[in-house]
Order: sequence, then C-alpha cells, then structure tokens
Amino acid sequence: MSETKMGEIIKASLDGIKSFTDMDTVIGGAINTPSGVTVIPVSKVSMGIATGGVDYAGAKPGTTQNFGGGGGTGLSITPIAFLTVGRDAEINLIHINPSGGDLDRIAALIEHSPEIIERIKSALS
Repeated sequence: MSETKMGEIIKASLDGIKSFTDMDTVIGGAINTPSGVTVIPVSKVSMGIATGGVDYAGAKPGTTQNFGGGGGTGLSITPIAFLTVGRDAEINLIHINPSGGDLDRIAALIEHSPEIIERIKSALS
C-alpha cells in the first residue's frame, strides 16, 4: 500500500517541476534587437527533491494499517550566459556573473547596438 502512495508523492513532485520548466528554460527564446543582433539567453537549472513516508498501525487493535508521508521540491534557475548572433552570422558567447550585478548590464546590452556587444566581449575576455 505505501509503495503506491510514495509513488504518487514522487509523481506529484515531478509533475510540478515539469509545469515550471521546459527546454526554453535552459536555452531561452531568441530576442531580436532592432540592430539585427539576435540574443539567446542560457540558464542553469538546479533541482532537489525529497520524499519520505511511514506505515503505522491504527490506534486500536485490528484496525487497518495507515500511511503518512510527504515530499518537497526545490528548483533554481540561474542565467549564466548569452549567445549573440550578429548580422554577419558571427556567434559569440558572453558569460555573466549573476551575483555581481551583470544582469542589469545584460538587459541594457539587448537594447543597444552591436558595437556595445563588442566592447563588453572585449572587457570580459
């Protein structure tokens, strides 16, 4: 009896994760800028899952066996880089440090010209 219930707990946790993530979570949708540069976000997805349960007898002799269980899931999505594809089909990978405040700079990068992308690429390498 408890094996089926544990399976249900695990399945519920995994179904919840599926509803939050898909392939577009890791390799995001392309963002086309007015200058002709395409920016593609790349993220790292980390997940943790824990489940547990116990079978226990009823309080009165002769009662059926009971089951108590539970589970939890944690999910973290962290942007780690951007792929840029220029008008001339040149592809660049720009790594970012999310804890260092780079996200605001990358957001501004998307709105600006290819010359700014080249300056950032030079500064990061």
